[in-house]
Amino acid sequence: MNENRNLRICLATAEFAPLAKTGGLADVSAALSTYLHKAGHDVRVLMPYYASLKREHLLIENVEGLQNLRINIGPWDVEYSIDKATIERSGLTIYLLRCPALYDRAGLYTSGGDEHLRFILLSRAAFEMCQRMQFAPDIMHCHDWHTALIPLYLRTLYARDALFARTRSVLTIHNIGYQGVFGADILADLNLGHFQEQLHQDDIAKGRINFLKTGILYADLLTTVSPTYAREIQGSEYGMGLDGFLRARADVLVGILNGVDSDEWNPETDTLIPHNYSAEDKSGKENCKAALLAELGLRNRTHQPLIGIVSRLVSQKGFDLLEHVLPQLLARRDFSLAVLGSGEPHIEWFFESLQRHARDRVCFYHGYNNKLAHLIEAGSDLFLMPSRYEPCGLNQMYSLKYGTVPVVRETGGLADSVQAISPDKGTGTGILFRDYDEAGLTWAMNTALDLFENKPLWKKVVHNGMTQDFSWQKQGEQYVNIFRQLSGS
Repeated sequence: MNENRNLRICLATAEFAPLAKTGGLADVSAALSTYLHKAGHDVRVLMPYYASLKREHLLIENVEGLQNLRINIGPWDVEYSIDKATIERSGLTIYLLRCPALYDRAGLYTSGGDEHLRFILLSRAAFEMCQRMQFAPDIMHCHDWHTALIPLYLRTLYARDALFARTRSVLTIHNIGYQGVFGADILADLNLGHFQEQLHQDDIAKGRINFLKTGILYADLLTTVSPTYAREIQGSEYGMGLDGFLRARADVLVGILNGVDSDEWNPETDTLIPHNYSAEDKSGKENCKAALLAELGLRNRTHQPLIGIVSRLVSQKGFDLLEHVLPQLLARRDFSLAVLGSGEPHIEWFFESLQRHARDRVCFYHGYNNKLAHLIEAGSDLFLMPSRYEPCGLNQMYSLKYGTVPVVRETGGLADSVQAISPDKGTGTGILFRDYDEAGLTWAMNTALDLFENKPLWKKVVHNGMTQDFSWQKQGEQYVNIFRQLSGS
């Protein structure tokens, strides 16, 4: 087989930025498929056509031969169609799985009794689409629990179709904390027949079916979103009950750090910030800081440090530590804080309370605002990510590119992308703390605030970060290499 021929890839995902997004899964699905497309590979992306899909500037068309189809999912006779749209910026064509009965909901995910059906359909429809298009993929690339049944379906329901004779499956784990666990009463909906014996029988006996575990058992290759996270999830602390299965498959588990979409996240060309700048000419960053302070109504003291946070406000991100550390630091140290996000009510309440008590120094924007996210990255001096665990993380890499020094816990992708500072050598790109406790976070934040006062070293660290390369050109090549090895091309 020609080692240099272009690959055929079917990529099935529950999220794709900016059309449907709750987290990093959407960014990676979009950026990786875009890279593969631009590199000349034939990549067919399939995602649900949610009612909340962002359709701005998107021309959606029916796909001939993929309209008004029917499929049996257990006792259910499900009608669906597949449409397509071209992403204007990249030229990538994506395929949209239209099934109003399952996807016309207020959010991307629900707690409804048919949640499993929504993603069984996505997994089955990926094969059905390939069959009707006579597209023989080298790789079926599935992401997280939503499409983790694909490896088992490839080995069972679709194993006799010669179209998939050379197809191999790759499961990428973005966050092992979300596994897609359902009651065993959904067993008939999987349509496995006698193949149901290949499900994890101890789980069945305990009355549950775990989609992600199933994918881990049967995927030809497992990847996750950073090398450190690949090691961490093989241990009991971070494996979320799946560590033994991952250790058993360690020979096919690969950690590849996510890349950054440099078309969107680049201070030199970013159209969402008021002043562009570069590693060679950083003057625009100070202007962005002044604009951010004004936008949020914070005191206009550009000579004092401004800390930014853009995040889902959940315990995983380490915000329980902040509830004790931040009020004390605000009382002792002179800095301002800009927070953008939403999540767990008690964390939202904490930031609202912090804002009430120090309105000229703290601003909490509830929800998500893409333009403000870019401005916080550009206008802040420091970016805080004290995560309990972090599979990869993207914002710390955005921060480095924007000359905003990250303060992070040494875990997962944070450990792989942020280098500890050596004052004597002038090396390093950020502040890392190891122990997940208040003392560790307090040390890290005080160290960061002190660093801001040491202007010669500060400038060196900022420059170090801005010259790092986390582009998908670099990271995407690693995916292509392992896809080639797996497919034998």
